[in-house]
Amino acid sequence: MAIISDFQEDEAPRRRQQQPPAAANEEALAAVLERAGGALPFLQAAIDVARRRSDFFRDPSAVSKVTAAASAARAQVEAEERAAREAKRKAEEAERKAAEAEAKAKAAAEKPEGSQVTAEQGPESSVKRDSIEVEKKEEGNVRQPNAGNGLDLEKYSWTQQLPEVTITVPVPEGTKSRFVVCEIKKDHLKVGLKGQPPIIDGELYKPVKVDDCFWSIEDGKALSILLTKHNQMEWWKSVIKGDPEVDTQKVEPENSKLSDLDPETRQTVEKMMFDQRQKQMGLPTSDEMQKQELLKKFMAQHPEMDFSGAKIA
Repeated sequence: MAIISDFQEDEAPRRRQQQPPAAANEEALAAVLERAGGALPFLQAAIDVARRRSDFFRDPSAVSKVTAAASAARAQVEAEERAAREAKRKAEEAERKAAEAEAKAKAAAEKPEGSQVTAEQGPESSVKRDSIEVEKKEEGNVRQPNAGNGLDLEKYSWTQQLPEVTITVPVPEGTKSRFVVCEIKKDHLKVGLKGQPPIIDGELYKPVKVDDCFWSIEDGKALSILLTKHNQMEWWKSVIKGDPEVDTQKVEPENSKLSDLDPETRQTVEKMMFDQRQKQMGLPTSDEMQKQELLKKFMAQHPEMDFSGAKIA
């Protein structure tokens, strides 16, 4: 037993020495994070150390650099969440299609021979029907939203929440920030690589807060742009005017995001969602229901009056 123990004690430092520097640094930082009692105290301590032991915060742009790094981290988290949701959606879609195919095969096997021609033509006609439905949905340049309430286009993809829009632009692997052209104005966006035609260049769908917009390179192969909406209580139909539009009636805010809002804003968003569902079902909105209720009370208080021709304005 002593021999094994001595061997293990000798091996432990050796394994630690063989760890890559990045992994060792991450483990050390993770240990400090745990002792600090949370991410925010950890970051505050790190900023304090940088302030006392370096000249970083003597740079006037230090705050914007820290904010940009935080925004880039947030954008990466959102990208990972979108990828996970998309993978889940695709898995569910594949499972659903497999179940439908199995059901069709079973139904075809149970039908008499005389109905085989109809069964064979069924999938083709179904494909045609699906194609017609897709064409109808995308008629007028309006499309179904992706998992992030935006669209996946040929040159870029975008997602949105009420306060902001996140744009992801694929770029050649290894692209550095010095090769990027990203001009964000209140109502205009231009994105591309130096010496090449712009990838995005046009008028924004709605104005943005330029000082709260950031961009960063993710893994050297994608440009992530965060646009903070000027009006944070409306959904965008597109990023650039004239580009394909998303059907905002199909937008679905995440409940987890709603919980982050203050009570007044959350109440407004929930009212918007309720009215949206009511309109889709051809039912009265909350404002219309309130007017109907007021009319009913008024009618009850004045039975002598004739309301047969009354209409809600």
